[in-house]
Amino acid sequence: MRIGLLTREYPPDVYGGAGVHVEHLVPALRSLVDVDVHCFGEPRPEALDTHAHRAPGALAGANPALQTLGVDLSMVAGLEGVDLAHSHTWYANMAGHLAKILHGVPHVVTAHSLEPRRPWKAEQLGGGYRLSSWVERTSYEYADAVIAVSAGMRTDVLECYPALDPSRVHVVHNGIDTDFYHPDAGRDAVRAAGVDPDRPIVVFVGRITRQKGLGHLVAAAHHIDPSAQVVLCAGAPDTPEIAEETEKAVAELASSRGNVVWVKGMLPTADVRQLLSAATVFVCPSVYEPLGIVNLEAMACGTAVVASDVGGIPEVVDDGVTGTLVHFSDQGSGHEHEQEAFRTGLADAVNALLADPARAAAMGAAGRERAVREFAWEQAAERTVEIYRALV
Repeated sequence: MRIGLLTREYPPDVYGGAGVHVEHLVPALRSLVDVDVHCFGEPRPEALDTHAHRAPGALAGANPALQTLGVDLSMVAGLEGVDLAHSHTWYANMAGHLAKILHGVPHVVTAHSLEPRRPWKAEQLGGGYRLSSWVERTSYEYADAVIAVSAGMRTDVLECYPALDPSRVHVVHNGIDTDFYHPDAGRDAVRAAGVDPDRPIVVFVGRITRQKGLGHLVAAAHHIDPSAQVVLCAGAPDTPEIAEETEKAVAELASSRGNVVWVKGMLPTADVRQLLSAATVFVCPSVYEPLGIVNLEAMACGTAVVASDVGGIPEVVDDGVTGTLVHFSDQGSGHEHEQEAFRTGLADAVNALLADPARAAAMGAAGRERAVREFAWEQAAERTVEIYRALV
């Protein structure tokens, strides 16, 4: 069986959870089936069975959503001979949908996030957001199977796209490479980032986007024990507006409490592993998160997690065992009150673990054990191939 796997992100160009997913899923799949990867960008060093595609020159300067569709058309032309197309994110979904029509092969979609659940992307994409939403709806409704990365994500898929037959929507959890993500005793990268490894550390790792809830954490940090260091590994802002907003908020936080370290660049993953391992608490304040691989990374490094209870996060973080879940809701007339309650809850949960490092360490150990036991990429690949075989 030959699979055409379609993705925007592929090493070395990985910047989000979908890219991490594909980076680790592909080697596990290749132990079971043949996989041709079709990705965006420049040719990859791994030339065998990996094909990079760029937008046609005539679309230079066009809306990015149109450029994406140009890349998709190039992908479709390269998929002749595959037995099944498997697309990841809306960037590649239309390539899978057109391959289904042109080449007569099944199309499987993995749902990493949903455009209707991310209305703030209109700030970033403008009219392109309407186009991305159309692409996603069309590809999902005509897909032969949809893989949701959590049960919470499956519920979202069926709520957003009720025309889908529920029997076509399957749950396959993301995995984590627990050989790479493990408790790391090294501290050179921690010190290089300006962080004192001998003092309590509260760490965030993520992009500067509405989805990741960084603004909520920065607001909550005004009430986090000032003796703890708040370390923000946050970059790649979605828009100039959110970049400016974050700069101002972090500056006010640093002036108010001190002990704030903002790492703006993308760190090598080995450096992230050190920071996660050195932290007393990892915080994930996401307002939307289909699963949240970063929580698994922190758990695999033996670090307690404080996270929002949205999406698939409760399927990863065992509340009271591997970390603490904080309720998030932005529905109804009490929007501002609910946001304030969420921020207070984050601060309270973090402070409770800072005050009880033995409990934080026990949660970290339980998180490591859970990551190893329940979230192996090999399991994800085997379940994915089962879905392939039911269609081919």
